[in-house]
Amino acid sequence: MCGIVAYIGAKEAYPIVVKGLKRLEYRGYDSAGVALFNNGEINLYKKQGKVSNLEEFAEGRDKSGHIGIGHTRWATHGEPNDVNAHPHLSGDGQIALIHNGIIENYESLKTELESRGHVFKSETDTEVLVHLIEEIQKNQSLSLPEAVRVTLTYVVGAYAIVVMDKNNPRQLIAARKSSPLVIGIGKEDDYYLASDATPIVEYTKNVVYMDDEEIAILDLDSGMKLVDIANQEKTPYIQELELHLEELEKGGYEHFMLKEIHEQPRSIQDCFRGRLNAKDGWVQLGGIKDHIEKIGKAKRIIFVACGTSWHAALVGEYLFEDLARIPVEVEYASEFRYRNPIIGEDDIVIAISQSGETADTLAALDIAKKKGATTLGICNVVGSSISRVTDAGSYTHAGPEIGVASTKAFTAQVTVLTLMALSIAKERATMSESQFRTILTELEQIPNKVSKVLEQNDLIEHISDVYQNANNALYLGRGSSFPVALEGALKLKEISYIHAEGYPAAEMKHGPIALIDEEMPVFVIATQGTSYEKVVSNIQEVKARKGKIIAIVTEGDTQVKAMADHVIEIPDTDENLVPLLATIPLQLLSYHVAVMRGCNVDQPRNLAKSVTVE
Repeated sequence: MCGIVAYIGAKEAYPIVVKGLKRLEYRGYDSAGVALFNNGEINLYKKQGKVSNLEEFAEGRDKSGHIGIGHTRWATHGEPNDVNAHPHLSGDGQIALIHNGIIENYESLKTELESRGHVFKSETDTEVLVHLIEEIQKNQSLSLPEAVRVTLTYVVGAYAIVVMDKNNPRQLIAARKSSPLVIGIGKEDDYYLASDATPIVEYTKNVVYMDDEEIAILDLDSGMKLVDIANQEKTPYIQELELHLEELEKGGYEHFMLKEIHEQPRSIQDCFRGRLNAKDGWVQLGGIKDHIEKIGKAKRIIFVACGTSWHAALVGEYLFEDLARIPVEVEYASEFRYRNPIIGEDDIVIAISQSGETADTLAALDIAKKKGATTLGICNVVGSSISRVTDAGSYTHAGPEIGVASTKAFTAQVTVLTLMALSIAKERATMSESQFRTILTELEQIPNKVSKVLEQNDLIEHISDVYQNANNALYLGRGSSFPVALEGALKLKEISYIHAEGYPAAEMKHGPIALIDEEMPVFVIATQGTSYEKVVSNIQEVKARKGKIIAIVTEGDTQVKAMADHVIEIPDTDENLVPLLATIPLQLLSYHVAVMRGCNVDQPRNLAKSVTVE
């Protein structure tokens, strides 16, 4: 949630900050703002809505200055408007601050500050923080870095902040706890700060990913210094970005989401590149190989995830139990953390997150680690928090995903889960060699088969046109296709704002069948497999109530084709791998419906890409 960008150096800050905000707008687009230091003053410009609104507002105003901070907001405390937009100023106007996260004890802090004469203009928790820095700095006669550090010892909650003080025009202060922040080290003794690396890659490849409760002092005279909240100096670990600028552009597509759907043949290929060889019959995930024996002996595996990643985890449950024969539980991370879960040292807890920064998933990991479980991570962003706090794990290598509605990240996660399940099955000897090699061979063919599904775009666009004005939709699947139904329904809800529900096909009779009439589109994953005949029966039940059937079937199917109103064929593959193909048409369908309804596909209302608050 929320994107923050900052720059200090010899260049003009405004163009760098605004371009960075546009790259981070997927993190929030309720409002945007910048603060620029020039000629002894802080010029503050902020506006409700997108970064383009901010640009229009700032047009013709003084935007010069070599130090600047910027913010694009996903509203938590206070409605989206100009006043609540960041940056926020201290009461005396000396300090400007941007913030990603939530200050949980802001109300008690605010009451205390009001008793000391502070007057607040906004409804945000962030303004409380900048007033507290001001109060502590004045009362204790502290330097700005020390005032920020002391202030944070009073704060309960999550934060990534950048602070600018017009009395310190050659210095920025940054800090983080449970919200991501990365420092870019420029080639001209300048510095860049951002919520993720996308605004930085254009200027430098050298970055430092800040750890929890670290404070960075970026000074143009003395350089960079890192300390922790206890004021112990830390040694910065400089990494080289594995990110390319062209990955952040649309590449000729109308929307990032469409581009990312079409990137899936490559992203799936990149997922297993160097990790499997069907001809020689091996699969290896370097990130977990040192733990594979322990995983193989685990009493159970627990997946923790949210949203689309939770759906990928459900697919993983089918894969792990079927192939590796280990009991699996799939938990919403947001609920897991508020229970008193029974976890032991023989358990493996696997966290799945595209960004690697999901707050609830990180909190669930913290619980698991405290109880002695081995923790693994599956995420897409190198250097992210999950990749650093887990014992081991695997990157998906899907590349940047800018569209808020996840597409290629889902299939990448399922691909890595498949590789993990196969690795563990090999360790536990729960599969025959012939079955093992068959699935490896089929997995190597998945990118080509995804490309074949994408060739049906025109057919899917036609079907989308037929149902674009539906008010409700039902998605049905059995086995590992049930999570695909959930994911398909989520995509339609997220970007077209049509109410949709995913169900196990057999559960339709336990309630949802009451909703079916001649206006109701019912999307059914009806591919060949162990449940095929049962799914055919479910289709007949829908047709008897005059529902409209849109079926995803195995290429060459005739039985369902004779019953359905529309069919979308996918190539035949191993039943365990069907989710990798069946999800593609549902992604395209959601995309086309949303475009036809005039929705903002890449930035759907009320959503943000990375949920870094609870």
